[in-house]
Amino acid sequence: MIFETFPVGAFQCNCLIIACEETRSGIVIDPGGDEDRILSVLSKHQIETVYLLHTHAHLDHVGATKPVHEKAGGETCLHEDDMFLCNHLPAQAELFGLPTPETPTMERFLKHGDRLTFGKQSVEVLHTPGHTPGSLSFYIDGVGLITGDTLFAGSVGRTDLWKGSHPDLIASIKQRLLTFSDETTVYPGHGPKTQIGAERQNNPFL
Repeated sequence: MIFETFPVGAFQCNCLIIACEETRSGIVIDPGGDEDRILSVLSKHQIETVYLLHTHAHLDHVGATKPVHEKAGGETCLHEDDMFLCNHLPAQAELFGLPTPETPTMERFLKHGDRLTFGKQSVEVLHTPGHTPGSLSFYIDGVGLITGDTLFAGSVGRTDLWKGSHPDLIASIKQRLLTFSDETTVYPGHGPKTQIGAERQNNPFL
């Protein structure tokens, strides 16, 4: 399996590029900025982009979606409950004093339990609302959990932005993320990776 993750954009969102080594079919998760770097990694590995997946629609996770989609393809995917955020990127950018990214078109709405294939690999979709109403996490066998801004190493996502809910966030973590084994690697939307067991035992918010 081809796997690369690196921070992008002003908020250093963790973008992930994962592909089937045999077929070169792959996915990009959270193309939040620095489209040239994302496109360079896709080109380096000769990846055919099948999906552009988004854990949620805050601007630091969708900021480069449109230019990456235009140049690399891939079906753009989001949970429908976050479309209000996607459609109001100018307001998001104004709040943080950042340039407004181009608003992408989302071509597919994901829901809990969906399974997407890329080459001989697959990704399971988990609806984990709280940070935003449509927040998603993704599980890929052999990689682990990609949790967006729901669960971090030693912390959890903020819920004071548009339609956030702390009770929903904690319920999502306990009911849908902590069900995975302690050895499961967690790749958050920002910061270092961790493991489910470490968060179960040491995360002060849980």
